[in-house]
Amino acid sequence: MAAAHRATFYAFWLSSCSWRVRAGLYFKQIPFEEKSVDILREKNHLTEEFRIINPSQKVPALIIDGTTIVESMAILQYLDETRPEPKLTPDSPLLRARMREICETIVSGIQPLQNIGLMSHFESKEQFQSFTKYWTGRGLETLESLLKTTSYNFCVGDHLTMADLCLVPQLYNAVTRHNLNLTKYPTVHKLYETLLKIDVFEKTHPQIIKHKK
Repeated sequence: MAAAHRATFYAFWLSSCSWRVRAGLYFKQIPFEEKSVDILREKNHLTEEFRIINPSQKVPALIIDGTTIVESMAILQYLDETRPEPKLTPDSPLLRARMREICETIVSGIQPLQNIGLMSHFESKEQFQSFTKYWTGRGLETLESLLKTTSYNFCVGDHLTMADLCLVPQLYNAVTRHNLNLTKYPTVHKLYETLLKIDVFEKTHPQIIKHKK
């Protein structure tokens, strides 16, 4: 199903949710225009104009095929269902379940607890960082166990899937923003270092996007 026009992608360059969708768009070779939504300094995600695009006033949001889709996993699933090649899911039901285990561990168990928006609910930055490091560490322990049984060159076997699109951005946050040492998780660490070097992540990396602004 080909889009008649370039998609419009509302994102923040440092957002892990944005990166996973940006990487999915790149992988699917879908033409898109990225519009920056600064959720840290300008906070233009909190405007009424952006609320019309995304009622939750969060990134990302994608306008494609004449409609707007929000939430990164919903966007990726839509892209994979409407543009099935190259695919972002494994062939078998069991491997798709394994992929979803990894995705859910990251999207539900790690990412929300790294969210910079939580900081205002803590008495100090140090308290927030302690909280985040603890729960990210718990999530990484889970990922280490899961990936020992599913990974090869990618999270699930030898094919890039949504699990990889979730893994790399979240680990980048863990390393650069929260100073976590991934060497405690050898399977996770090796996979992260390998995936960072492939085209889909190199070309969509936050630092690349930052310098394009």
